[in-house]
Amino acid sequence: MGYSIKRKRRDGYRYTAMYKDPAGVHRSAGTFPTKKRADQEWKAAETKVAESRGSHLVRGRQTFRTYVEKSWLPNLAVEVTTRENYTYALYAHLMGFFEHKRMLDIYADDVRAWIKGLKDAGMSAHSRKYCKILLSTIMNCAVGDEVIAVNPCASVKMEKVAAKPLPIITPEQYQQFHDALPDEMSKLLVEVAIETGMRWGELTELRPKDINRSTRRLTVARAVVQVNKKFHPTGGRFHVKDYPKNGEWRAFKIGQRLCDKLDGYISENGIGSEDLIFSFDGEDSRAQQQSELAQTDLGFTEPNSKGRKYRHGTTSAYTAGKCRCQHCRRAMADYRASRRAEGKDDPRSPRTWETDGHIPRRWFREKVIKPALEEADLGVDIRMHMLRHAHASWLLNGGADLMVVKTRLGHASITTTERYLHTLDNADETALDAFDAVRFRNIPKQISGEAAQATSLVSDGEENAQQLLAQLTEIQTKLAKLVT
Repeated sequence: MGYSIKRKRRDGYRYTAMYKDPAGVHRSAGTFPTKKRADQEWKAAETKVAESRGSHLVRGRQTFRTYVEKSWLPNLAVEVTTRENYTYALYAHLMGFFEHKRMLDIYADDVRAWIKGLKDAGMSAHSRKYCKILLSTIMNCAVGDEVIAVNPCASVKMEKVAAKPLPIITPEQYQQFHDALPDEMSKLLVEVAIETGMRWGELTELRPKDINRSTRRLTVARAVVQVNKKFHPTGGRFHVKDYPKNGEWRAFKIGQRLCDKLDGYISENGIGSEDLIFSFDGEDSRAQQQSELAQTDLGFTEPNSKGRKYRHGTTSAYTAGKCRCQHCRRAMADYRASRRAEGKDDPRSPRTWETDGHIPRRWFREKVIKPALEEADLGVDIRMHMLRHAHASWLLNGGADLMVVKTRLGHASITTTERYLHTLDNADETALDAFDAVRFRNIPKQISGEAAQATSLVSDGEENAQQLLAQLTEIQTKLAKLVT
């Protein structure tokens, strides 16, 4: 049973409405100038409590930061990478605007003002949509926790985000890129990627036990993700999940040639059944790169403002020649490292790649892919996930069934696989051929009839040659008019 407390103030008396929450704790529903109003409020509050709708009167007074940090984030049951992405976006784009607002005081107008601020700051439409989805997720949980009554994001509309066409490399571009890769392991890894369409986390967690060599079936049963240590369950850098992205194992056949290559690579390198096929030992190959660089004639830089040229791979080319190629940057980094080693500059420990045997994505990008792209000079920035796109597009281009492609790629929805249909090289040509077949369907009959008449004239002798020539000229004119 609720009640009102009479409180004496300098300007008179005020009355605080008290009611019991679902846990039996006495709570305040507000302070009012008259006892009648206070009685009305505690009765209304108890009615809402009886209907299980009254908790937000108290819990909604906590700030956005308090709810997120003490209730939502600690109890969030998601993948480690999702938690990492949510946390970064939360503190980078949400906290600054909402952190001091009470949950009850966040309205749709506030959400719209926040989104406009992100847009004015130059954030892309795709990123704004992601942030709004994150805020809506938090608010939905708050509704379920009876912190607020409604989700303020529900009535906020976002502008449409146009889907960009998927970049698909050609077989010729792939071959040039593959030929420029530096070693056997990277070439085989890229070849497995293009021929299976596996994701990076699935590729770098592949082990010999996942390949049945007699049936040539490859099973994707695990995936590895690289995260910040504070998000890792045990404080590491690589987290192995016992399932791929969509949560289901998948198995598919691979070609005999690829199977033989994998078999030979595993045998030559003594890789055990439980070992990683593609592994990283964490050693820096800088000494080897320097040795190879010393034996290579890299040529000279472009003339600088004074018309002088400098040999690539030297500190002079970096400083005076303003060259920022990988060789000149490496020469400058080595020079600075040698000075720190001698104590001439502020010494610091050399950078090492933390790994448990898995290949760091950034290392592979910086040390393998970028040098290969520079050497191949394709004009296309190939990333590992583009090989997955190419695998799907090439399969469909070759006539593979859409459901088969969906199964090989591990898509949860056929709609995702359908995105690759428009990437077919001959898709537009097929449509044009179909259009022409209808538009010009009478041309063959007309031409064949007139051509038969012209042929009959040939048999009448040379005296009809002029008539034959005129007939053929007329046929050609009619054909040109029909086509245009």
